Amino acid sequence: MKDPPNTEERASSSMASPEKKPPRNTYAFACAILASMTSILLGYDIGVMSGAGIYIKKDLRINNGQLEVLNGIINLYALIGAAAAGRTSDWIGRRFTMVLAGSIFLVGALVMGFAFNYGFLMFGRFIAGIGVGYAMMIAPVYTAEVAPASSRGFLTSFPEVFINCGVLLGYVSNYAFSKLPLRLGWRFMLGIGAVPSVLLALGVLAMPESPRWLVMQGRLGDAKRVLQKTSDTPQEAELRLSDIKEAAGIPLECNDEEVQVTREKRHGEGVWRELLICPTPAVRHVMIAAVGIHFFQQASGIDAVVLYSPTIFDGAGIKSSDHKLLATIAVGFFKASFILVATFLLDRVGRRPLVLTSEAGMILSLTALGTGLTVVDHSAPNHSPMWAVVLCIASVMTFVASFSIGMGPIAWVYSSEIFPLRLRAQGASIGVCVNRATSGLISMTFLSLSSAITTAGAFYLFASVAAVSWVFFYTMLPETQGRTLEEMECLFGRYARWRSAARELEMKRKADGGDINNGP
Repeated sequence: MKDPPNTEERASSSMASPEKKPPRNTYAFACAILASMTSILLGYDIGVMSGAGIYIKKDLRINNGQLEVLNGIINLYALIGAAAAGRTSDWIGRRFTMVLAGSIFLVGALVMGFAFNYGFLMFGRFIAGIGVGYAMMIAPVYTAEVAPASSRGFLTSFPEVFINCGVLLGYVSNYAFSKLPLRLGWRFMLGIGAVPSVLLALGVLAMPESPRWLVMQGRLGDAKRVLQKTSDTPQEAELRLSDIKEAAGIPLECNDEEVQVTREKRHGEGVWRELLICPTPAVRHVMIAAVGIHFFQQASGIDAVVLYSPTIFDGAGIKSSDHKLLATIAVGFFKASFILVATFLLDRVGRRPLVLTSEAGMILSLTALGTGLTVVDHSAPNHSPMWAVVLCIASVMTFVASFSIGMGPIAWVYSSEIFPLRLRAQGASIGVCVNRATSGLISMTFLSLSSAITTAGAFYLFASVAAVSWVFFYTMLPETQGRTLEEMECLFGRYARWRSAARELEMKRKADGGDINNGP
C-alpha cells in the first residue's frame, strides 16, 4: 500500500502544477460567521461602557477610581473564563463551549441591567466577564480548525470583525439611550446586551463540531464528513484528515468510523506540562510568539482609546456630550470599517507585512495624538488651536484604523493557528489570559496614569511600547500564510528560519524538475 504523501511532497506538487485558487467555501464561511459572532459580546461591552460609564458615575455617585475598576475589571474576570475554556473545550467540544459562553454572558447582562448599586453592578460584571473569556478563546480556535488553509487568515479574522461591530453597536446604544432618564439610560445600555447572546447561543447549535476535536475523540467518520463540507476539494479533505490523524497519533491507514483514543489525548491531560514546564524549542518559540502578540496588542493602548474616547475628546477641547458621543461613534465606524480591509488582505499579503505596517501606523498616530494633546493642554481654556484639535481627532481615527488593518485581527489569527493540535485549545487560552490581563491593567489605570503623567504623556508611553512591539514582531514572528495547521511546527524553534529557507529551496528545486539528491 502506497504511503500518503508527506507535507513537503504535497506542497512541492502544488508548486509544480499551480491551479487556480478555488472559490471560497461557503459552508466554512457560514461556520466562521456563526462562531465569530460570539466575539460581539466583548466588543459590545467595551463600546457600551465608554458612554454608560458617564451616566453610571452620575447616578451611583462613584469616583474616577471606581469607574476605572468598573470599566477594566471585566477583563480580569475574563481570565477565569479564558483559563477554563481550553480544558472545557477539550472536554465538551468547541461548539458547546460557545453555547456556554453565550449563556453566561446572558445572565451577566441581565444582572447588570437590573443592578441597583455599585456592588450588584460589579457582580454582573463578574458573570459577564467569565462569558467573555470563554467567547474570546473559543471563537478563533474553532474557526481556525474548520477553515481550509487557502482562506484561514480571512476566516479567522472574523472574531476581530465582530469585536469591532460590537464596539460600534455599543457606541450607537450609548447615543440611542442617552436621552432616557438617568436611572434608566445606562441600565438599558447594559441590559440590551442579553439579546444578541440568546440569538448567538441558538445559532451555534446549527454548526458542526470542529473536525480536529472529533478526531481527538476518535470519531473519524464524523470528522471526515465535516472536512468534506469545509474543504475546497475532496482531495484536500483527505489530506487534512491524514494530517490531523497523524498529529493525533492515529495510524494513517485507520479508516474506521470510530477508534479508541486515550483519555489523555481526548481530554487534553498533560498539556500544561508540555506548554510550560518541559516545552520543546519549537513549542517554547510558539508560546513566546503567542504570549507576545497578545500582550503587545493591548499594551499599546487600544482599549484605553476605545473605553475612554469621550474623555480623550474632552481633553482635546470637545465639551458637548452629544458631540463627544458622535465623535466616539466615528471611532467605532473607523475601527469596524478598516478591519474589513484586513480580512481581505490576510491571505494575499500575509501576516508579517500587515502587522508590521499596522504597528508603524500606530506608533505615528500615538505620537501625533500625544503632540496634539500637549498643545491643547498648554493653550488657554476654550482657545485651543483648531489645528491641534483636528490633529487629536485625526490621530485617534488613524490609530484605530492602523490597529484594525493588522494588529487587531492578526493577534487572534496567529495565536489560533500556530499551536500543535494537542496543545491548541489550552495554548490559545493562555494567550487570551495574557490579552485580558493586559487590557484590564490598561483599562483600570488609564485615568490614574493620565493624572500622573498627563494624557499626552500616557500616549507617548503607549507609542514607546508600540515601537518595542515592532521589533519583537520583526524578530520573532515567522510568516504562516498558506501553511496548514499541521505544518506550523516546522516554522518555530532554534533553527526555524534556516529550516524554513531550506524547505523553500527544496520545494523550488523540485518544482523546477531537479533531483534533490543528484542535482538537476
